[in-house]
Amino acid sequence: MPSTDEFEGFVGLVEPGLRRALVAAYGADVGRDAAVDALVWAWRKWDRVQSLRNPGGYLYRVGQSAARRHLRRERTGKTVAWSGGRTGSSVSDFEPSLGRALATLSDRQRAAVLLVHGYHYTLSEAASVMGCSISTVRNHAGRALTRLREDLGVVDE
Repeated sequence: MPSTDEFEGFVGLVEPGLRRALVAAYGADVGRDAAVDALVWAWRKWDRVQSLRNPGGYLYRVGQSAARRHLRRERTGKTVAWSGGRTGSSVSDFEPSLGRALATLSDRQRAAVLLVHGYHYTLSEAASVMGCSISTVRNHAGRALTRLREDLGVVDE
């Protein structure tokens, strides 16, 4: 088990980006729960986590697995709607159809576009959090923007 101070320092560095990435990919409720689950896993497996080159990226993968478990439990035959990421506001405050359009994206496309264009992460920061390459983030974000523009009827001038 890690010392409390050591682990709290780690959480202070990793948790905000991990939570944002998982909320961007899976919505506010599931994303926050998945981030907590990933950090609990990190506490239990601290020896392994502290030896990783990119512990935040690894915990994102752990969080993805946790989010899928949460979604399977929630599934009642209805489509799970993506509910936005910021506390106190929702994506429908900006564009009423945006939440529905974001829900049609793949989890990775939604995470990439929200991290880069919503939270203003650099491509490098988003890639680190998502545990993939910069070009993968660029591709997912670009495809997501194209699809969102089509779904929302946005015309480039």
